[in-house]
Amino acid sequence: MLYKGNLEKMISENNSEVVYTLPVGDDRIDLNPFIGKNIQLTFLDQINCVACGKKTNKSFSQGFCYNCFQSSPMASECILRPDQCKAHLGVSRDMEWSKTHCLQPHIVYLAVSSNLKVGITRQSQIPTRWIDQGASAAIILATVPNRHIAGTIEKYLMQYYSDKTSWQAMLKGTSAEVDLVAEKKVAASKLPVELQQYIQKEDLLTQINFPVSAYPDKVKSDSFDKSKTVSGVLKGIKGQYLIFEDNTVLNVRKHRGYLVEVSL
Repeated sequence: MLYKGNLEKMISENNSEVVYTLPVGDDRIDLNPFIGKNIQLTFLDQINCVACGKKTNKSFSQGFCYNCFQSSPMASECILRPDQCKAHLGVSRDMEWSKTHCLQPHIVYLAVSSNLKVGITRQSQIPTRWIDQGASAAIILATVPNRHIAGTIEKYLMQYYSDKTSWQAMLKGTSAEVDLVAEKKVAASKLPVELQQYIQKEDLLTQINFPVSAYPDKVKSDSFDKSKTVSGVLKGIKGQYLIFEDNTVLNVRKHRGYLVEVSL
């Protein structure tokens, strides 16, 4: 089977094992049945901006041309620094976009991927956000009305917890042993009184199992900026990474907008 089109990040569904779908142009490829089989992805020397669709020689921030990177609300500063979101004050690159993305219920969570980390996301993005990070388990710490408050809580807790995942360790299947219910209580106790009002009373814990038949001993990252073709026996999928038999991994999300041909 042969598919051709621009890549988008993989779509996931958390069943007993995460089910992955790869968008390639207008096609949607169910990837789980191809674990243990050979697949090939070939870059066709064209990148299209995921915001405006125009051709771009270089991709910025996972899929934008330079102009959209500077102007699109999807590339706003508050994506990386949510505590600096000003949409609640009426300040945004695009207020209509902010109404559906920033001025929506958000959650603050603790997750275990390679390590224990704190993070935030829109409530509607659960559990997709955790799957994209390769988390094996996550628990909701707080539910808040907007991105700014979520970012404020996250930034405060970054004094005690990392907000980063070691992607190499995550792709080796390395995971810290953490009692998330107990850790949630610890994290909640560290918050200032004015932020404790948002703590989620119920212990909403999610477990995630990824479709990986074998983890690599040593991770070798590949990309279409280095190799025109990435191929091999697919050994698994975790986060937004395809894991191949030769220990090579490909970050699909990094290549949003890349025009490719996929052979299965």
